[in-house]
Amino acid sequence: MIARSILWRNRHASVGGLTPDGTVTNSPQPSFPVAALLAVCGALVLPLAAGAASPSKVEQGSHLYGRYCLACHGLDGSGVGAPGRTIGAGPLRVQGQQRATAPSLRGVGALAADFYLRTGYMPLRRVGAQPRRSRVFFDEDQIQAITAYVASLGRGPAIPAPQPSRGDVGEGLHRFTEHCAGCHQIVAEGGYVTGAVAPPLENATDVQIAEAVRIGPYLMPRFSKQQISDRELDSIVAYVRYAKHPDDPGGWSLGHIGPVPEGLVTWFIAAVATVGFCIVIGTRLRSR
Repeated sequence: MIARSILWRNRHASVGGLTPDGTVTNSPQPSFPVAALLAVCGALVLPLAAGAASPSKVEQGSHLYGRYCLACHGLDGSGVGAPGRTIGAGPLRVQGQQRATAPSLRGVGALAADFYLRTGYMPLRRVGAQPRRSRVFFDEDQIQAITAYVASLGRGPAIPAPQPSRGDVGEGLHRFTEHCAGCHQIVAEGGYVTGAVAPPLENATDVQIAEAVRIGPYLMPRFSKQQISDRELDSIVAYVRYAKHPDDPGGWSLGHIGPVPEGLVTWFIAAVATVGFCIVIGTRLRSR
């Protein structure tokens, strides 16, 4: 009888309802495997819950999409192909009719929507024109709502989180020269290419640089993680950060737009100095 009582106490002590000395606990304590399982489940569930947009935010985004985006991008982000359809005036659009064609937004994820809205590329003033950085039309809450709605249309890439502090400016210069300088110039001041203008990057945030690399807006090529890894992207962002405020050991920066204007200014100064020197010599010779 005593042995059975001891066995009963030990069995319930492992569950946590009764300790071996007869003390009753208020709540059962899970054993180590159960606690570990709960911890793993919590670690998996919390990020999913944090990354998922609330239904109310998606619904708000749906209303905003219907008001500002549906005319070009179609119902549920299905897109409008050629020959397009006639649309009238709208927010920031030209006051007149135009033929609208726009790509599908299904599967572009939060990345593309966040980039185009935060740079002011969308809404587009004229269909077919190159998107340019301009005043952001939507406020922060509206941007989050539209981004959440577009992300809900299909599985797609999330908004990147570059960490330039982990990058290397020297490597970033090398990668930027290889992939970007042909259009944006080596100092990221922008330039002209056939059929488009490569914008300067002085106002681009770290996230926007990373987003542009991954989606390739307008004529810019899209770079996958196989072409530019996340570590290399961190270095590119670090270099662009440096290029915005570089060291100027020579003094006059001349807008950091390259050697051509620097050479022109040098020749201009040299020509003026040469003419002035000649005038001084001529004046002295006449005075004799």
